[in-house]
Amino acid sequence: MGVALNRKEEARRTIREVLHTGSVSFSGKDCSVRVNCVESGHCETDLEHVLSARRLPDTLHLPKVDTVEHVTWFIDRLRKHMPADMKTPMNLILFTESALGMLNLRAICERTLELTSDLPLSLDGLVFGSDDFCADIGATRTSEARELLFARQNFVMIAKAFKLQAIDVVYIDYKDLEGLRRQSEEGAQFGFTGKQVIHPGQVPVVQRAFSPSPERAEWAARLVEAFEKHQTSGKGAFTFGGHMIDRPLLLQAHNVLRMQTRSEAS
Repeated sequence: MGVALNRKEEARRTIREVLHTGSVSFSGKDCSVRVNCVESGHCETDLEHVLSARRLPDTLHLPKVDTVEHVTWFIDRLRKHMPADMKTPMNLILFTESALGMLNLRAICERTLELTSDLPLSLDGLVFGSDDFCADIGATRTSEARELLFARQNFVMIAKAFKLQAIDVVYIDYKDLEGLRRQSEEGAQFGFTGKQVIHPGQVPVVQRAFSPSPERAEWAARLVEAFEKHQTSGKGAFTFGGHMIDRPLLLQAHNVLRMQTRSEAS
């Protein structure tokens, strides 16, 4: 649930005050602000408040992006309210929460990258809003999420095609940590970068699932090191641990090391 309609103005003032006064330290953290969706009638006012603060957020989250027109309107308003002397790049994360949004996701990514090419703004990731998506298509939400299998795999494929973070669905039963573990590990296997959480107790479970085990990280580091030595030797076929190593496996090793770096940073 978002902020109640009669408290949105209070929420805007509070967020701007926190950003403007520095009353909260965000050292070592990503300071993110989620604005209202384009069709809410509140989005531009949100941007006016947030972008007039002395300290700007590191990341903006835009929910319910259904069409290219949504992102075109949003970036036009960003240009209007963004400080002229803004130099530190800001990240942008878009939410897909409907069948229409899923169908248009590729075009949305393409248009966003085109419109932000001359701005200190970087499309950083996509979030799959599964509950609204299920409501939109008339699916019944289950803990196993079988009803979302195709949508999740399609979503992560598009995100990775544009080299973006892909954030997986919420696990709605926050007390069922075993179910959360299974779904988180499944998401990591699918290629998702991370997962949304709705309760602090879910955080360590998700972090473990999206972090490589020490053994896996050690394997990746040794493989990459061995390959780099092999490259300088001028030899032909590359073997490691008694097996021929091809490029896809080497790329997997690099992915594991990137996951480890992100995990350590968080």
